Amino acid sequence: MIPDEYLQTFVIESKELLEQMEEALLKVEQAPDDPEIINAIFRAAHTIKGSAGMFGLDHIVTFTHAAESVLDKVRSGDIAINSVLVASLIEAHDYLKVLVEHVAKGMSPSSEIDEYGKRLISQLETYLDKTKESESNPLTVVTPNANVEPVQTDVVGTDYWHLSLRFGVDVFRNGMDPFSFVRCLASHGTIVQLVTIIDAIPAAEDMDPESCYLGFEISLQSNEDKRTIENVFNFVRDDCSIRILPPHSKISEYQDLIHELPEQEMRLGEILVSCGTLTPEELESVLHFQSQCDEALQQPIGEVLVEQKMVSPPVIEAALKKQEQVKENKKAEANLIRVDAEKLDELINLVGELIIAGAGTNLIARRANMPDLIESTATLSRLVEEVRDSALALRMVQIGGTFNRFQRVVRDVSKELGKDIELIISGAETELDKTVVEKIGDPLTHLVRNSMDHGIESAEVRLSRGKPVKGSLKLNAYHDAGSIVIEVSDDGGGLNKEKILNKAIERNLVAEGANLTDKEIYNLIFEAGFSTAETVSNLSGRGVGMDVVRRNIQALRGTVDIESQEGLGSTIRIRLPLTLAIIDGFMVGVGNTVFVIPLDMVVECIELKAWTNDERDGQCLNLRGEVLPYRRLRDYLNTQGEQGQRENVVVVRYGDHKAGLVVDKLMGEFQTVIKPLGKLFQGEKGIGGFTILGNGDVALIVDVPSLMNQIEHEKAVEEMTVSRASRSYAEVI
Repeated sequence: MIPDEYLQTFVIESKELLEQMEEALLKVEQAPDDPEIINAIFRAAHTIKGSAGMFGLDHIVTFTHAAESVLDKVRSGDIAINSVLVASLIEAHDYLKVLVEHVAKGMSPSSEIDEYGKRLISQLETYLDKTKESESNPLTVVTPNANVEPVQTDVVGTDYWHLSLRFGVDVFRNGMDPFSFVRCLASHGTIVQLVTIIDAIPAAEDMDPESCYLGFEISLQSNEDKRTIENVFNFVRDDCSIRILPPHSKISEYQDLIHELPEQEMRLGEILVSCGTLTPEELESVLHFQSQCDEALQQPIGEVLVEQKMVSPPVIEAALKKQEQVKENKKAEANLIRVDAEKLDELINLVGELIIAGAGTNLIARRANMPDLIESTATLSRLVEEVRDSALALRMVQIGGTFNRFQRVVRDVSKELGKDIELIISGAETELDKTVVEKIGDPLTHLVRNSMDHGIESAEVRLSRGKPVKGSLKLNAYHDAGSIVIEVSDDGGGLNKEKILNKAIERNLVAEGANLTDKEIYNLIFEAGFSTAETVSNLSGRGVGMDVVRRNIQALRGTVDIESQEGLGSTIRIRLPLTLAIIDGFMVGVGNTVFVIPLDMVVECIELKAWTNDERDGQCLNLRGEVLPYRRLRDYLNTQGEQGQRENVVVVRYGDHKAGLVVDKLMGEFQTVIKPLGKLFQGEKGIGGFTILGNGDVALIVDVPSLMNQIEHEKAVEEMTVSRASRSYAEVI
């Protein structure tokens, strides 16, 4: 029985590998000659197969082996990448994903799923059948030096498998016995010859009894396939070097083996002869060719290739740059560790409690009027703030991983719709809270599918409108005023305002003759059940989804807006907080209530009387030549308590809009731990949550986007009313 925690690790790692595999498969069609992409696909399949073999998941091993075999032929150049092969590999990826999901649920695949897997294996094996004939013909190895004669890669005439094993120094420490693997190997056939390699054993005084210095060269007579023989070493694969050559392998493969192993070539060649793997004549041919290649490669390989005019200097420079990049990526991967998300959540909660406790200590120090304690609590607050920032940074992830998933969505949906659509991604390096990333995936999926179905026109319509046949769908992300903005844009037909408004009037969502701004008309598509589609498709048209999109975004304390130009396209803009846990706030007092405004939205604070002569009824003030609408928080939030003698305006900005919030007192910055409102208060507009102050009192967090939308709506309605009144007056005159 395998412990659940180990299987859970297998499932998590397999899902990550499948994501990498899918991402690479979607890229390989555009870059079929990029070896890094092909190797990434192969590595993902190979790792999943090895891990599945460790847990005895034979159905996954069997299927992955078929895909891995095809990918191996692709790596060697025997099979060319094309759209049909990519489609088959994507189908194989999806099937692997289903098998891993069954493992996660502790279920075995049904007979229907098994049959489907067998059909996929047969489909993949057709590619292997096409290469058998070409493999049987001898190939020519081209060497970099023209003086080196090409050698025919004839096969070695042995009927035995040859295995070269070099065990790592930590094998004993990891509880493994090298001879146990040899004994297990004997159960799959007959070991014809075994030579123990002891070249790595140091002098007696330098020998560590807990370290392993052994290696083996083995000739094996067996009717098993390569996968079965490889599976013998699954548990030790990461701790040793294993090279397996099947019967009748090419001479070039033995050349590679001799060149790669650490022992001297002549001694290793003699071992291969003693094992019966090579004949003396074959060894002489191998070593003669190897010496010629070594002589040719005395000069740096790049210079040789340039001299022989096989490649140009820029190609060498690009190759070296790529090699350096691969080294850097491997180094970065080695520095990564896996941490349970629940542990990070617990850390964030503890940091939040620490902030509240620190605020209480600071308040006590000020009441006691103890300068030393006040200074100490100030230092403590600064350190807590740094701990907070570090803890939040641990949960920050790049949104590029979420964006890349839509490569597959766009590929599949565009084929289903019969449209040619290109996905353009920008801002993939933008970071935000992991919790936000997980919850934004579904709303984005619906918006992307909607843009492809309703937004981007068919090829015929696009040509008639003078547009390119290929439609463009863009995903963009960037930081703005302490928020993250995600944009879904298309170059389609845009939204028809008149059609949307008529449909809304028909469904009694708005009254006939209502004064609505363009923004308000566009936002009607987020109403439940609203749809202007004339036909219902598999993707959309039922009026279900856009209201859920808005509800999910609002649950993340975010907003969604639409900009559109008929005939040119639309942009749906989602604005979200960077984190849902802890923020820097600016504390203000209104009457008897304390409010917290997110500090990253605060631009400045000014005295109201210094900028306007109107004491009560004014709605705008002149802020250095800029017309700034302002509203009193007291009126908006029905706050009780005596009004202050000196009113202040907190200028806030959200997106492209600025407004002023009039308050009685300015109380300074405050590290704010956001607590969600209870169900009873979730519908309250203008309040986004609450926090606990150092003295135990509750302070409400101002929902600036909500207040801003109300101010913008009132301003737009007022402008439309004035405009209509002016037109009516002009008509009368």
